[in-house]
Amino acid sequence: MWLKDSSIGRKFIMSITGLFLVLFLLFHGSMNICLVIDDLFGTAGYNWICEMLGANWYAIAGTLVLALGVVVHFCYAFYLTIQNRRARGNDRYAIEARQEGVDWASKNMLVLGIIVIGFLCLHLYNMWWKMQFAELTGIQTSMFDPADGSAIVKTLFTDGVAGIIYCLLYLVWLVALWFHLSHGVWSALQTLGWSNLIWLKRIKVIGTIFATITVGLFMVVVVYFLGVNIGTMIG
Repeated sequence: MWLKDSSIGRKFIMSITGLFLVLFLLFHGSMNICLVIDDLFGTAGYNWICEMLGANWYAIAGTLVLALGVVVHFCYAFYLTIQNRRARGNDRYAIEARQEGVDWASKNMLVLGIIVIGFLCLHLYNMWWKMQFAELTGIQTSMFDPADGSAIVKTLFTDGVAGIIYCLLYLVWLVALWFHLSHGVWSALQTLGWSNLIWLKRIKVIGTIFATITVGLFMVVVVYFLGVNIGTMIG
């Protein structure tokens, strides 16, 4: 089967499943900006979105589809890494040493991916477990009302020293995510056909811009509440 046995087929699977992660991050990054807006202007946009996407069937279906794509993406990445190491054998270090012009992110996508998936699990525990899962099952998974997502997030990032630690952990995750996305997006576009000499440089720029915007949406929220937390502690 060409999807499994050919290099193009394997890259195609990684590209398509990687888009699931991209869509997940872009939507949630845009959604999270409402947290800052709510805190500045006293609105309730974030909780309204959480209510709309709570235990509704379309939100559940979308979550499952996105989750499946992300799981396949990372599992397949491990599979390909093992296959590549077996194919290279003892010569893999010599091969890597001769890869001039290959960017750092390209050679460390697995390490970056491990960091991303690790903190994604932490993020799902802090957010999804305490919100949507609690609404779906009726099980109280935190001290907060699962419908009050805004309070859950704000408390996580502004809870004194613990909040500072969480903010710093999330910033580390976001840096790794930027490197992973900046390479992954243009690599996926190249695999899907935009690989000629004219478009190659352009899609690299597109990948960098997209990664910067996506990560920036998350980083604005973390940095904002980190500042609020530090200001409260100092005051």
